[in-house]
Amino acid sequence: MTDYQLIIFDWDGTLMDSQARIVACLEEASEELGAEKLSHKQYKHVIGLGLREAILKLYPDFNEAQISDYADRYRYHFVTANDTPSALFNDVHTMLEDLNQAGFMLAVATGKARRGLDRVLTDTGLESCFHGSRCADETRSKPHPQMLEELLAEFGLSAPQAIMVGDTEYDMLMARSLGMDALAVSYGVHDRDSLLKHQPVACVDSIAQLSSWLLNIKCSV
Repeated sequence: MTDYQLIIFDWDGTLMDSQARIVACLEEASEELGAEKLSHKQYKHVIGLGLREAILKLYPDFNEAQISDYADRYRYHFVTANDTPSALFNDVHTMLEDLNQAGFMLAVATGKARRGLDRVLTDTGLESCFHGSRCADETRSKPHPQMLEELLAEFGLSAPQAIMVGDTEYDMLMARSLGMDALAVSYGVHDRDSLLKHQPVACVDSIAQLSSWLLNIKCSV
C-alpha cells in the first residue's frame, strides 16, 4: 500500500460547494458584456481552470481587452455583488483536523487566484490546516502539472508520495501526467463517468467517504 505523506486538495467542488456561485457570476459577466449566452453545463464545465483559461475555453475568440473586461466583471460579482451561498461541504473542518492529527501534510492546488484563496481560507478559518498551496495566477493552470511539481519540490517529495484529490477531469489529468495518484470525488463539478475515464485510485461520493478512505490508508501502512 502506498504511504502518502502529502494530500493535495482541489478547492471549489472538492472542499467548498461553490459551483452555483461560480456559474452565476460567469453568467452575469457574460450578460453584462453582451457575450453569447452559453448553457449552464458549459459554464459549469470550466470550473477548476484558472480564470483566464476558463474565459478562453468559453469564448475562444475573445481578444485581450475582452478577456480583461470579463475577468473584472466576474471578480466584481464573485467578491461583491453576487449573494449565491458558497460554503464548505459538511464535515470538511473535522476531516482536515483528523488528517492533520494522523500525520499527513496537506496542501491546496486550485484554479483560484492567490487573493481569492487567501480570502476564503481566512473566512473559513482553515489557514492553519494547510502546509502549502498553489494558485492559478502564480503558476500554470490545470491541467498542466506545474502547480503539483512546485508543491512536490517545496515538500521535498516525489510523485508517489502524494495524492491529488479533486472533482474534475483537470485534477485527474494533472496528477496522472506526473505519475501521481488521484482520488476523485463525485459530488462536485464533473460526473463520475468522466472522472473514472482517468483511472483514479478510487471515486468517493461524500466528505465522509473521502475522510474514511484517506484515514484508512494511513492506518493500513
